[in-house]
Amino acid sequence: METTETISGMNTGSTGSTGLNGVGSPASGTVQKVAQKAHETVDKLEQTLGSSSETVMAWQQEYGEMAREQVRANPLTVVAGAFAVGYLFAKLMR
Repeated sequence: METTETISGMNTGSTGSTGLNGVGSPASGTVQKVAQKAHETVDKLEQTLGSSSETVMAWQQEYGEMAREQVRANPLTVVAGAFAVGYLFAKLMR
């Protein structure tokens, strides 16, 4: 006995369908193509984020070392600058 249901104008008949194995269903090829494209996009995003995070870590290391050198060379200036920045933030928060 063949059964056919119609949901929202789509024919979802059970004849000729082979299930989720992808054989005999035209939609399964589309699903596989979309899944492949999504996988490629995720891979590209992962590579981009990986290289970006390495760049940021390198910058952090470089600028951190520069800041340490400035503190060692001019400790009183750095303390006065930190005090001034704290004072400005306190005034802005009132």
